[in-house]
Amino acid sequence: QVQLVESGGGLVQAGGSLRLSCAASGRTFSSYGMGWFRQAPGKEREFVAAISWSNSKTYYGYYADSVKGRFTILRDNAKNTVFLQMNSLKPEDTAVYYCAADTKVTVWSRPHEFDYWGQGTQVTVSS
Repeated sequence: QVQLVESGGGLVQAGGSLRLSCAASGRTFSSYGMGWFRQAPGKEREFVAAISWSNSKTYYGYYADSVKGRFTILRDNAKNTVFLQMNSLKPEDTAVYYCAADTKVTVWSRPHEFDYWGQGTQVTVSS
């Protein structure tokens, strides 16, 4: 099992940047695919970005169309941490952002593919 703790959320003006972190417990972090999802009030949880587990030391990143070119997902296996660098933020990016993990994911954009979740961190973008 793995436990996830997000941090880095906050209030930022439109056009600004934030960097979210997700620290994971456990000794097999590199074997987990990691995802970021978000949920705005009254809306369903939606996919933001994901990064695969290692495949011959190659990691693959996946992004929702709405964040491509603005957000970057990175992982640091030595620190058991995955990051979400968010640039050019827009008011519609306002949501609670959740980190997720699983060792078996076939469709990265589906929340139910992930068994482990953090508690979430609030991101608010003012116009």
